[in-house]
Amino acid sequence: MERVTVRVRGRVQMVGYRVFAEMAAERIGGIVGMVRNLPDGSTVEVVAEGQRPALDELLEELRVGPAHALVRGVDVEWNVAEGGFDRFRTIY
Repeated sequence: MERVTVRVRGRVQMVGYRVFAEMAAERIGGIVGMVRNLPDGSTVEVVAEGQRPALDELLEELRVGPAHALVRGVDVEWNVAEGGFDRFRTIY
C-alpha cells in the first residue's frame, strides 16, 4: 500500500473538482483517502492510499479534471500508506 499526496493548481475550485476526484476514486476502486479545497482559492489537495496501479490511474484523472476545470500544475508526493481512512471522501 502506498500514499500519494497531490496538490492540483489552477481553476479547480467551484468547478466540481472534488466531486470528480471522489467519483474517480470510487470508479477505480481500492482507494481510500480525502479531497479538499485549500484556502488559497486555487488549489485542491488529494490524499489517497491504495495499490500503486490504482493510484497511478487516479493521478492520471486528476491531471485532467472535470470539463470546467483548468489544471495548471500538479505536485505529487509519494509515501508509505499510513492508514486512518476507511473510504474516499470530500472534506469541507
